Amino acid sequence: MLRGAKLLLLKASHAFHLSSLLFSSRWRNSRLLILCYHGVSIDDEHEWDPVLYVPQEYFRARLKYLRDQKCSVLPLGEAVERLYNGTLPPRSVVLTFDDGFYDFYAVAWPVLQEFSMPATVYQTTYYSDYARPVFDVICSYVLWKSSKAELEWPAVIGPNIALPGDRVRAIDAIRGYCVREKLTGREKDGVILELASRLGVDMDGILNRRILQLMNPAEIREIATAGIDVQLHTHRHHAPADSAVLWAEIDQNRERIERLTGRKASHFCYPNGAVRDGVPDLLRQRGVISGTTLRRGLASPSSDPLLLERVLDTCTLADDEFLGWLTGIASFLPRRTVPPSAGEFYRDK
Repeated sequence: MLRGAKLLLLKASHAFHLSSLLFSSRWRNSRLLILCYHGVSIDDEHEWDPVLYVPQEYFRARLKYLRDQKCSVLPLGEAVERLYNGTLPPRSVVLTFDDGFYDFYAVAWPVLQEFSMPATVYQTTYYSDYARPVFDVICSYVLWKSSKAELEWPAVIGPNIALPGDRVRAIDAIRGYCVREKLTGREKDGVILELASRLGVDMDGILNRRILQLMNPAEIREIATAGIDVQLHTHRHHAPADSAVLWAEIDQNRERIERLTGRKASHFCYPNGAVRDGVPDLLRQRGVISGTTLRRGLASPSSDPLLLERVLDTCTLADDEFLGWLTGIASFLPRRTVPPSAGEFYRDK
């Protein structure tokens, strides 16, 4: 009901030109809309998880709209600096991509080049060193792809699990098995192959198309050479409040990114948008300039630079909502925190 009421209010504000007045106001020109994307589909990923993925035509339509609305699409570092020194150009927007999946290289980057727009990729680096899918998300995807009515795998999950209704329970059971057996990353590859075989899913096709794999070092180097900004997202997609562990995650991530790009990595994105107490201060101590969250809103000069607001653009975000955030009028409406997608939770364990 809340969302329906908000959509009606947004439609009315657009119809009566309130949003267009705000779009050109001093208030909006002193604020920065940081848009968040995770993936742009190689195949059907947006049908599997419409929060994690959008189709290419959707992404292209969003960039066309930014261009038609005469938005100033800025590189992240420049935008953050100008946010705080009061020199943002009108209708400022930043494009960010979390995780650094291969689909950015194959599907999203060509569209960005088509529109000559800059973007930042927050790159996790553990899986970029290996030519294999991210374990937790590929489990979810393979279970979704299957047409089987149940998963039979007593050695791993115990009693049979009904599909598709109990996919989350199946993922938890498989993850629990891997933890109990202390499987390595390579050993977990075998678990995925066995899961796909039991479910009748074409794993060779998924692997050949590199669905749910990260960019490899050569691809990261290539996009950075071409002007894409590659920044910090931790090594294993993990940002604990323990200073020693967090700093190791940052240092490993930073070392790999800077070696590949030849540029300083000092901007950070919280994995899954989760901000634990004390972590922003620990990031400052490690020389991090900005940190982006999944707290919906426009970043303003009063925002903590280590707690910058963003708007997650997904297949479930209506055009009126997108325009509401672009103009800023959505900031004045009540909102709930966007829950992370089930597919977002991953890190090597």
